[in-house]
Amino acid sequence: MDPIGFDQHDHKSCITSGLSAVDRYCDARGLQFTPVRRRVLEILLQEHRAMGAYDILDILRAEDLGSQPPVAYRALDFLVRHGFAHKIERLNAFIACAHMGQDHTPAFLICRGCDAVAEAHADPAGGMLGRAAAESGFAIEQAVVEALGLCPSCQEKAA
Repeated sequence: MDPIGFDQHDHKSCITSGLSAVDRYCDARGLQFTPVRRRVLEILLQEHRAMGAYDILDILRAEDLGSQPPVAYRALDFLVRHGFAHKIERLNAFIACAHMGQDHTPAFLICRGCDAVAEAHADPAGGMLGRAAAESGFAIEQAVVEALGLCPSCQEKAA
C-alpha cells in the first residue's frame, strides 16, 4: 500500500483502473489517447503527487517521448480538459484525478509542509460560497477550491 493524498491504498490497482477508465472513456467518445498522453497520465498516477510540467517533461525526455515543452503541455491540457488530471494552481502543478469517471467538483487539500495534495469533493453551489453567489444573483459554473494546511504526517512531525 502506498499513500494517496493522506491515505493508504492499493497503488497498482489504482494505476490499472485509472488507465482502463480513460481507455474506455476515449474509446466511447472517439478521442485519441496517444502514447504520450497515456504515459503522462501513467506518470501522474505512479507518482501520486502534484508535478510540474517540466518534471514530467524530464521523464518524457529520458524515455525519448519528447523533449520540447509543448509535448508535455499538450498532453496535460488533454488530460485536464477531460477530467483525468487537475491543475493545482497554488503549486503550478498537475495531479491525476482521484475520482476518474465521476462527475464531481474537486477540492484540494495542500500540505504547506510537504506539498502533498489530497483530493476531496466540493459543492461550490452549497455553503457560504453558494449563498454569496445566490445573494448576488451569480450562477456558479466552475470553482477551484484549494485549502492550505498541514497533512497528518507534518502535524505529527510538528508536535
